[in-house]
Amino acid sequence: MAGTTKKRPRPRPHAPEPPRDAQRSLSDIATREVESERKPQLSGIDAPYTIMVLMLVAVGLICMYSASYADAYFNMKGDSTFYVRRQLYFALGGIAAMFFISRLNYRTFHYFAIPAMVAAIAMLSTVKLIPSLWIKRGVAARWMTIAGIQFQPSELAKFAVILCFASLITIFGTKKMRTLRYGTLPFLGIIGVLCGLMYLQPHFSGMAIIAGIGIVMMYLGGSNFFYLGIGAGAAVAGGLYLVLAKGYASDRLKYWLDPFSDALNNGFQAVQSLYAIGSGGLWGLGLGQSRQKHLFLPEPMNDFIFPVICEELGYIGAMLIIILFAAFILRGYYIAARAGDKFGTLLAAGVTTQIAGQVIFNIGVVTGLLPVTGVSLPFFSSGGTSLMVLLAEVGVVLSVSRRIPAKQ
Repeated sequence: MAGTTKKRPRPRPHAPEPPRDAQRSLSDIATREVESERKPQLSGIDAPYTIMVLMLVAVGLICMYSASYADAYFNMKGDSTFYVRRQLYFALGGIAAMFFISRLNYRTFHYFAIPAMVAAIAMLSTVKLIPSLWIKRGVAARWMTIAGIQFQPSELAKFAVILCFASLITIFGTKKMRTLRYGTLPFLGIIGVLCGLMYLQPHFSGMAIIAGIGIVMMYLGGSNFFYLGIGAGAAVAGGLYLVLAKGYASDRLKYWLDPFSDALNNGFQAVQSLYAIGSGGLWGLGLGQSRQKHLFLPEPMNDFIFPVICEELGYIGAMLIIILFAAFILRGYYIAARAGDKFGTLLAAGVTTQIAGQVIFNIGVVTGLLPVTGVSLPFFSSGGTSLMVLLAEVGVVLSVSRRIPAKQ
């Protein structure tokens, strides 16, 4: 009808909107839930591995003080705590470095692989180019001095091999690692250069450990087993030739077979080591009661610390320390097996192989299973810079353990 107005529908009441702050908080909660679902859960730092390394450092400091105080009292003007006090400072610094490195993402070490290798080769090259930087002890020059700090460049070379090999193997990939061009020749070339430079010192035990680390990492990286076997055989043959070419090294092999034939000269170290181990018996003479450390046994706080341990703690104490080392090494390989990627696996396996090699070499030498050569017992032998480097490498393994995917 004309003149009739339509009634407008009443607007339906709307539900009150939440405040903007409430909207933001709700959206943030939803976003965080989605991110938490996408972000993989990580295991965190490996507690058993951490506890075992701290135990090794603590027990090592106690044993080193017991083994070193007689030598320190005689050679350091009555300061019987000289060696252990210095070792304690480096141990604290090394533990701090270990925990700091463990919080870094281990994948960033890709960028340090080539620079570390270049630095190691450059420092080892100075043994003939700049001999004034090196300290000669006996017939060997293995210690370098820069800015008043003494260290062994071979320790850096070991870590450089681990970093460089892990990085190159990851970059090449599985397919290229099976070839001779990529998977064998470059790695054997690096080992050859480092071992050749260390031969100039000479440092035969360091050469063997570096070669062992490299071959194990090549095997884990997927190198062709046939090529790897030929390379390893050539390395062993070359090493034996170099050892026999050095007159004093061939004498060591001779007196290793029968140290008592020249017990007061060439066989002195081996004989005194066997005396210390044998006099310990089952339970030992007691902590601090060693007789051989009183200027009979050479280097009781360094390469020959394990015979003092056997003499004071006996067979039982020595076996407990060996079991602790074995558990620590097995845990390192366990971390390597569970790593989140191949680079992490190779890093953890390389560091663990280095520690295992040094333990086997040191105990083999002092017990007469291997010829006498200079190799320290990890976490026990005196040597501040080597202890710090070793703890820094353990920090890399802990960094790998932090980023292992958690079990669902």
